[in-house]
Parts: sequence; C-alpha cells; structure tokens
Amino acid sequence: GMKEKNKLENARAKIAKILDARKDEIIFTSGATESNNLVILGLIQNFKQYSKLPHIVTTNIEHASVLEICKYLEKTKQAKVTYVEVESNGIVNPKKIKKALTEDTVLISVMYANNEIGTIQPIGEIAKEIRHWKKNKTGKVRFLETWESDGSSTRNFSVEKYPCSKNLTLPVFHTDATQAMNYLPINVQKLGIDLMSFNGAKIYGPKGVGALYVKKNIPISKIMFGGDQERGLRPGTENVAGVAGLSSALEITEKIKNKEVKKLTTLRDYFLNQLFRSNVLTNFRIIINGDLKNRLPNNVNITIPKIPSDLLVIELSERGIMASSKSACKQGDDKASHVIQAIHPETSETDGSLRFSLGRYTTKKEI
Repeated sequence: GMKEKNKLENARAKIAKILDARKDEIIFTSGATESNNLVILGLIQNFKQYSKLPHIVTTNIEHASVLEICKYLEKTKQAKVTYVEVESNGIVNPKKIKKALTEDTVLISVMYANNEIGTIQPIGEIAKEIRHWKKNKTGKVRFLETWESDGSSTRNFSVEKYPCSKNLTLPVFHTDATQAMNYLPINVQKLGIDLMSFNGAKIYGPKGVGALYVKKNIPISKIMFGGDQERGLRPGTENVAGVAGLSSALEITEKIKNKEVKKLTTLRDYFLNQLFRSNVLTNFRIIINGDLKNRLPNNVNITIPKIPSDLLVIELSERGIMASSKSACKQGDDKASHVIQAIHPETSETDGSLRFSLGRYTTKKEI
C-alpha cells in the first residue's frame, strides 16, 4: 500500500513541478469532463444558501462538459450564467469578459484552446482584465470574510468566510486546457489562472484519467461522496497506473513540445495552402473555420457549403481519410456544431464542417 501511495504522490509531484504548482494543488480525476464538473458544481455548492444567485461568465463555444453544467445550473435556478460571444474568428475579446463581470460573479470559465476549431483564447489577457476589475471594483468588498448585517438570516455570499479561503477575492478564473497541453505554455502562475482541467488521452497518455489544478484557498466542495481521497474532493480508490501514465505522458510532452509545435505548424500550413489552392482550381468554396494564426498547430477545420457533414465523413472514411464533423462527445448528435454556428450564424444544416487532427505521427505524405 505504501509503495502504491508513493507512486501516486511522485506522479503528483512531477505534474505540480511542470505546472509550477504546489503538490497539494493537484487533484486526480477520471478526465477533464469530471474536472470541469468538479470546478463548476463544487464552487457553486458554496453559494447555494445565500440571498443572491451566484453568477458565472463563460463563452458560447465551450466544451459540452462546461456548457451543459451551466445550462443545468440555470434550469435549476442555482446560478445565473452569461455566455460571452466570441468574434467571427473564434476568439473571445478579453474586454467583453471584463464587461460581463458583476458583483455577484464567482467564476469565469474560458477554455484555453477550442476542441473543434483549434482557436487559442488569450488566457493571459483575460486574467489581466479580471485582476484590473478586482482592483478597480466598486461597491461591497469582494473578500470572503465574516460579515453580519442586522442579525437577519439574509446574507450576501460575496462576504462569507470559509476556513480554507481567507482573503480570497472573487471571481476565480478557470480554464479547460485539455487541447492546449501538447502545444501551449502551461505554467499556471504565468497564465494567471486559479483552476485548470486536463486529461491523459489528449497527451498520448491513458484514457480514463485526468487532473485538476486547484489553487490553494479556492473553496471547492466535493460533488461525490465516499472516501477521503484527493483532499476529500474525489472519493474512490485511486487509478495509480493511470495517474503514473498521465505524469509520464506530460513529461514527454513538455520535453518535445517545441519540436512538435514547429513540425505540426509546418504540416498544418501545408494542408491549408493545399486547400486554398483547391479553392482556385475547383468550383468548391472551402471555408477555413477559426483564426488562421492564433490556432493550435494540429487543427484544421473547414466548411464545405451545401454538403452535409455526415456524408463528407463517410465518403472520406471510404477513402481511408480520418476526419470528424464535430466534437467526439457530440458525434451522435444530429444537430449542427454549436461552435461553427457561433462563428458563422448563417450556417445551415446542409453546410458540412470537417475537423482534421494532425498528430505526433502524421506525415506530409498523408496530407
């Protein structure tokens, strides 16, 4: 038992070092979906009993594991949510995030890089805008500290004291970095974030394991009940083999990151150039979705008007070409991609979008 515990803690220490975090700030989960649920539901739990509904700010192109939770909290009247619209290039304006903040905002959740169109969000700039808002805030104090009014039972959550969160200022900033881990800087101190989700599957590690960075003093409550594993936030016997695989995969990813980014950027740009060339040579009008510069090096997402996505995927599959029409977890849904509709509202059900993902073993010949 002690040997297994040591493996678990060694993996935690390795991941913490890579992220520039404390060892006790890393919580192991079953994946990024669970991590996102734990962040949002676990934070909102702390504010249920107060007179005002807690407020969440997110974007309209987040992963389903964020958007579906937010919709649930709205439907059950546990929180108010503002969905900030991204620009037509698939990137959110940090000023719009700041403008959406209110005195009741407890959480901002913006994904680091989009899973469908690969656009990279300006996380550092958003964090800066949040800091400015906190610094220049007006009205009631945003510290979580003891406060009693006239003895009535009505209290405002923004000034309640939690033993683990003395002097924490709201709101806190979370990012789902699942798609970013392979290619972008992940130093949590430099990014200026309070919480970060990721998993093993997207970094060539094992499936069914993930992690959540929780900055010290952030008041997250458990959403599952059982044992006291993972600081009491994630009960159940730890997946030691999976966690060891996750830490090893992250170490390898960090070691080869610069080389991989350079290689895949070259391949991606070659792919895009061939698509632009085909636009000139054929009658098809291929649209590139998302910003051409601020995007992941492994992502190419296109729309071909008037040809359904499912048909395109099937036809390409018959020719040995692997592609998807939307996020894997929404592949069974016959609705158009919410991400594509967000950046191209004029998109119809017959306009097919395709996602091509390049990877560690992709060759120029394959493209």
